[in-house]
Amino acid sequence: MTALAREYGHGLLARPARLASGLDVLADNLAGMIRRRRFGLKRLGQMADAVMAAMEALAPLSEEALRQRMAAVSADVGLAGRLPLRERLDRDAAALAVVGEVAARALGMRPYRVQLIGALAIASGNAAELATGEGKTLVVGLAAVLAAWTRRPCHVVTANDYLAGRDAELMRPLYDACGVSVGHIAGTMDPPRRRWNYNCDVVYATSQQLTADFLRDQLALGGIIDPDRRLIRRLGGEATSAQPVMRGLHTAIVDEADSVLIDEAATPLIIAVPRQGKDLHEASIIADGIARALVTGVDYRPDEQARLLELTPAGELRIETLGRTLPPLWRGKARREELVRQALTAHHFYTRDHHYVIRDDKVVIVDDLTGRFMEDRSWSYGLHQAVEAKEGVPITDQTAPQARLSFQGFFRLYRRMGGVSGTLQRVEGELWRVYRLGVVRVPRRLPSQRLHLPTRVLPDSAAKFDAVEAEILRVHETGRPILVGTRAIGTSEALAARLAARGIACQVLNALHEQEEAAIIAAAGGQGRITIATNMAGRGTDIRVPPDMLALGGLHLITTEANEAQRVDWQLYGRVARQGDPGSVQPFQSLDDPLLEQGAPVFLRKLLRQQLGRPLGGKLALLTFALVQRRAEARAAANRRQVLKMDDWQEKSLAFAGAK
Repeated sequence: MTALAREYGHGLLARPARLASGLDVLADNLAGMIRRRRFGLKRLGQMADAVMAAMEALAPLSEEALRQRMAAVSADVGLAGRLPLRERLDRDAAALAVVGEVAARALGMRPYRVQLIGALAIASGNAAELATGEGKTLVVGLAAVLAAWTRRPCHVVTANDYLAGRDAELMRPLYDACGVSVGHIAGTMDPPRRRWNYNCDVVYATSQQLTADFLRDQLALGGIIDPDRRLIRRLGGEATSAQPVMRGLHTAIVDEADSVLIDEAATPLIIAVPRQGKDLHEASIIADGIARALVTGVDYRPDEQARLLELTPAGELRIETLGRTLPPLWRGKARREELVRQALTAHHFYTRDHHYVIRDDKVVIVDDLTGRFMEDRSWSYGLHQAVEAKEGVPITDQTAPQARLSFQGFFRLYRRMGGVSGTLQRVEGELWRVYRLGVVRVPRRLPSQRLHLPTRVLPDSAAKFDAVEAEILRVHETGRPILVGTRAIGTSEALAARLAARGIACQVLNALHEQEEAAIIAAAGGQGRITIATNMAGRGTDIRVPPDMLALGGLHLITTEANEAQRVDWQLYGRVARQGDPGSVQPFQSLDDPLLEQGAPVFLRKLLRQQLGRPLGGKLALLTFALVQRRAEARAAANRRQVLKMDDWQEKSLAFAGAK
């Protein structure tokens, strides 16, 4: 490939589908229903049966004969790129039989029928809903080989850097045997190493790494996304000497599709550079002092549900008086009030060891969905500096954004996409509208033996954690392994300290212990093991439980708090009773949990406290938790729609200005 052709290829992106509105929504939904019927479970199941029969016929072949067969089917897949989906899928099915037999020999894993259905669903541009424990890693590997044989870049999107490296290495023998190169991207890699990995046929990476590298490449290419414009400039001698690290965007296979494409969709990834401003350092510290002097309900009113603050006239007057010590640049009414409002936000809505931690005198953000550190990320509009002032650590420079893009805007640029997850409930419509992804629900290979015990609702956190501790002690006496799920780092550490005071050993899995993750997970299913984890344990974690522990009832999960999205709760439940094994779940909640405090009105919370000990009090509390979760999910969906409209508006504006 010539240098000109290579540079042209860097910009070959899909044109995002127009978002339906008005009466077009009905037609759009109908199109989705027709597609799901044409390439739904019934058809894919029939194809999977044919693939299994073909795999049996391939089993007696010698290695050399299998290699020859693989060369033929891979060439067919490579030539099928422009064929209609039905014909292309027929060729993929024929190739999948060969890939399945290679997997059996290279990995010792012969794909089950449900895994073949999952791989075919991905190849047909769908998201496969596979129960946790059904072997999604192999499903993704099978589909990625088919995508790589098209000779176009294939990106496998994982939930975190750890899983990107782990899954790439787990599947490497399969890729090597199929003549496919594989790499992965980690946050610590420099540009040359990233470029080398992106040149592989299949690349495992997180959405954050992919989006950031895409934006950096666009900046390096002068911000001109359209390849025709860039080629014209290159021919005119105006090309940049910068070398992009990516080969372009063609196929994305999204593991944990609901997390990446839904939960994180509205999050903007911003490429920014530090902007020096010592006045802001001083102003943030003074604003923190002013915020501490203000009185809740008198000077300002916090809205827990919307996470907003409203200054009262008395508060505005007090800020005017106290703000006279601010640097001159920050004394104007709008600036001083915004500065103090951010300081109040830091105090009211951002909690240490939940939303962030302090490491080496720096504020490090914790991802609420995954429980992991978000290194090199910062909050915008002075909020990060407000949190630093609150904690008394050195104030960092504010950053100036150079480029930004939401994750849903980024993934709409891929020409082909498929996905897999165990929790796609309630998001099928959004996946179709935004990404043109249908959902195929793949049946379980084995019936679930998970015992889901009734949720216990306690009046407050103190009573809840007393009950949690008692439950841990009760189950620990049986010798069964226990996994305790928490939402915050501080909660996990406090619970571990309670057990340590009783002389009971446990392992803690949170962002502070990220380096020990593999070892902690490997031991978590052993006899008498107690593992306390944040949402880090919720996705991509396979806790192996030995047969003697299965005989006792398997892994016992205790959850201490509900998440804003019920799918995140289901992910944690999925760590238990995998692949037909026994296991149990015991959820705990309290009436002062943040979900209820922020999502339910005061009068309702008072009513729940009054009714809790009565016959229907517990059911009323559970109904309220469910409604609050639904409202939180609805607010998040509305926010994603708004961000998508902004992305669409920005794209049109850039096109009009000639930047694209």
